Amino acid sequence: MNRVNNTVFSRPFLESLFFVQNKWHQHGVLVHTLRVTYYALKAGAFKFFAAALLHDIGKPFAAYKKDEEDIKYGEYSFTDHEERSYEIIKNWPFISDYTKEIVRYHYLIRDLAKSKKEDLSRYESKKKVWDRISPEIKDDLAKFLLYDDIGKGKQRR
Repeated sequence: MNRVNNTVFSRPFLESLFFVQNKWHQHGVLVHTLRVTYYALKAGAFKFFAAALLHDIGKPFAAYKKDEEDIKYGEYSFTDHEERSYEIIKNWPFISDYTKEIVRYHYLIRDLAKSKKEDLSRYESKKKVWDRISPEIKDDLAKFLLYDDIGKGKQRR
């Protein structure tokens, strides 16, 4: 199947935006995004406001059925959705470079942990990116990940 959806009104785009993502998310992308924004603002982490709203903007475009598990449970995979999100906002002049970095790398911590176990070549590539990021951004990525996790809601399986 096509790994990346370029059609805005494709079934994967609409289903992932409004209804279902995968076993790690209780809600579709839109509600998840609003929940991440809510929890960041509720905690007083105002510097994450724009990143919370934009961090998954590319996710519905990246939705695809990766394997039998996705098909069985009617879910989607979103490999490298953060890069797709960044590609959408990278030339927006009203978005700060800080926000663009948080959006682009918001999944990197989790990707490093997962790829270290499953795909060493991907891990090495992602580790090079991690090593170039400033310590301040690394700290903020870890904080942002907490809001992203809370925004997922409870696991369904």
